Amino acid sequence: MPKDMGMSKEMGLSKEMSMNGRGGHLYMQTNEVKNAIIHYHRSANGTLTEVERVATGGAGSGTFKPISGQESAPNSFEGAASVILSPDRKFLFATNGGDNSVSSFAVGAQGKLTLIDTKPTGNAIEGKSGTAKSLAYSPSKDMLYVVHSFGPDHIRLMSVSSDGKLTPRIERYTANTPEKPHRVPTMGVLSPDEKFLLVGTTFDLPIAISGTYPDGSPILWVTGPDGETRSVASNAPDPDGIVIFRVNANGTLGDPSFQDGGGGSPFYLAFLHNRPDTFIIAYAVGDGVALGRIDEDGRIGVGKVVPIDTKRGKIAELCWASVSPDDRLLYATVFGYSDITTFHIDGLELKVAKDPACPIVEGDGTFRGLCGDVSSGPSDNWVSPDGAFLYQIYGNASKLVGYATKPDGSLEEVTSVAIPYNSPEGLAGF
Repeated sequence: MPKDMGMSKEMGLSKEMSMNGRGGHLYMQTNEVKNAIIHYHRSANGTLTEVERVATGGAGSGTFKPISGQESAPNSFEGAASVILSPDRKFLFATNGGDNSVSSFAVGAQGKLTLIDTKPTGNAIEGKSGTAKSLAYSPSKDMLYVVHSFGPDHIRLMSVSSDGKLTPRIERYTANTPEKPHRVPTMGVLSPDEKFLLVGTTFDLPIAISGTYPDGSPILWVTGPDGETRSVASNAPDPDGIVIFRVNANGTLGDPSFQDGGGGSPFYLAFLHNRPDTFIIAYAVGDGVALGRIDEDGRIGVGKVVPIDTKRGKIAELCWASVSPDDRLLYATVFGYSDITTFHIDGLELKVAKDPACPIVEGDGTFRGLCGDVSSGPSDNWVSPDGAFLYQIYGNASKLVGYATKPDGSLEEVTSVAIPYNSPEGLAGF
């Protein structure tokens, strides 16, 4: 544990004080074979100090990337939201992708974690690793929705008791269609009224199946059932990349509705804070972002994709995003380019603010994105509740970097801490 932990006054801040410009807490999972949550204290100036590492009782995938079969690469599962907090910040939940389990923790004084429970999702492990990777929690239903990379049972449910104990359920749901039996969803997010579960996707056929060329680059175009060449990416062009389930009164899900995501690989979905019918979509293959709206019947409409500059090459893999608390700025992680692009949100319009918004963070040179560029593999990001700081995982650089946010969308680095190589994922905090 770092020696500069003598900041007892700051470390003793209550959760309420952390929301008032005096620091807070940030959590990330290591996704190591013996998985753990790293708890950081956030100081008022944005710097991070490690407080503790708490074992999840489950297994991560380590540096192995099940989605592609690579022995060591960042972004193991092509997913998001593997670490989440309950809205009242009473519980923290985390996936354990290596053994397909979920862990629950109590969040105590000074943000410290106590493991409550670890339970299997119910999906069998095939090969070297499982693929549990994304969580959505319904406090009104006391239900967790667990998304896996590989199906057919992509979504499993767990009941959550008042003391945080987990009970796996028998229900199971798929993001596959009869014509696409190997789809890869990315994450699940509940609409703010908890009436619908929206699931993003990235591949109709994963690279673990489509394979690679002799030089190691992925095969992204394959011959379809009709004999025509088609992309392995979802929603490219078939208009079925976002899967929507109605949430029943008991927390179970209705039949899936396959809807147009508006662009190739609608990877990341996040609702705005102050407009409960409006959400953003980040496109891994569409190389941009868009705004979507959902109506009371669960039908969505998606606006025009606003692209980033792709002169470095397509596919840029814009995969993760955070929305500022005032809904004015969008921070989008560009996996293939090792940087972040920011966008202004103005009503129903998105505009590029800064592209890029920060300098490239270099990795160790061993990993390349789909565009062919050497990448440090940035994945999950998280913006502080006051909007003053953004935190970004760079797995192949073994860094978690914090930035001060600026009104024009630019980012200024204020902190950097060492993290495990390639494997870490998931950020949540307060």
